[in-house]
Amino acid sequence: MHMERFLRLIAGVFIVLSLILSRIHSEYWLLFTAFVGLNLLQSGFTNWCPMMVFLRWFGVRSCGEERVSV
Repeated sequence: MHMERFLRLIAGVFIVLSLILSRIHSEYWLLFTAFVGLNLLQSGFTNWCPMMVFLRWFGVRSCGEERVSV
């Protein structure tokens, strides 16, 4: 999978998980939902997301990057 797909998958999991936790544990988990939403909003304008740094550490490539086999 490419980085863009991972980003959408992780954001979706974070949002659903925080919504579940806000119902079960505390409504303060909605702040985490807002944080993820704001990150998605700013990444729409800047084409950069903090999660991209972590995904690159794990070797995930962007759609435009080719894998070079050595």
